Amino acid sequence: MNQTIMITGASKGLGKALALGFAKKGNRLAICARGQEELFKVKEQIEAEGAAVIAIQADAVKSEDVDRFVSVVEEQWGAIDVLINNASIFGPGPEYLLDYDVKRFEEVLRVNVMNPFIVTKRVLPGMLTRKTGSIINITSEAGHTGFAEWGAYGISKFAVEGMTQTWADEAADYNVRINMVDPGEMDTEMHDIAVPDCDYTLAKPEERLEVFYYLASEASEYRTGERFEAASFSGVEAGEEHE
Repeated sequence: MNQTIMITGASKGLGKALALGFAKKGNRLAICARGQEELFKVKEQIEAEGAAVIAIQADAVKSEDVDRFVSVVEEQWGAIDVLINNASIFGPGPEYLLDYDVKRFEEVLRVNVMNPFIVTKRVLPGMLTRKTGSIINITSEAGHTGFAEWGAYGISKFAVEGMTQTWADEAADYNVRINMVDPGEMDTEMHDIAVPDCDYTLAKPEERLEVFYYLASEASEYRTGERFEAASFSGVEAGEEHE
């Protein structure tokens, strides 16, 4: 692919899998996360694949952190071709809304809704100017259907889905595509929090990357404002071949 791929929340889980997967395909990676130690371990793994990487500790909810991160990448590499807004938190765990602490509710919505808004707002102008680019937001089945005890997380993903469609409509005339992916249930720390007594087999994050490769490629150039499910996605379904 040989593109610049920016991923937030890239120190573990799906974000880490995405960073390593795109690195193996010959892309440049720009990654950030709040935890420096885990982030730099991912940086070392990317470099071991022979890929170029910029890794910066940053909180994607803080505008100054986002501006610093994006500015460094733009200064060194110029254009950002693909942005994957992956960073999010689940919250305190399974809990009914009636019992939800107000401050924790506000925190989950602030992190999960504001970070894709802030990062997109900073990256999108460059894509609009060049009239090319792909932005991918992470959603969930809980952002499509309300589930008891998924609380603020599910509600935040409802907001992300609406924001994705709004951004897509606003950018439609500039050849910038903005889509969302539901990766499905995966074996991650977040899923451990959401379903602490899980007794069924979960997919590995590495098994859910194909749709992201597609949305980063020219094969998806006419797809925007859409919702993709990683668990059921295939190149045949997309109707296109992609590397």
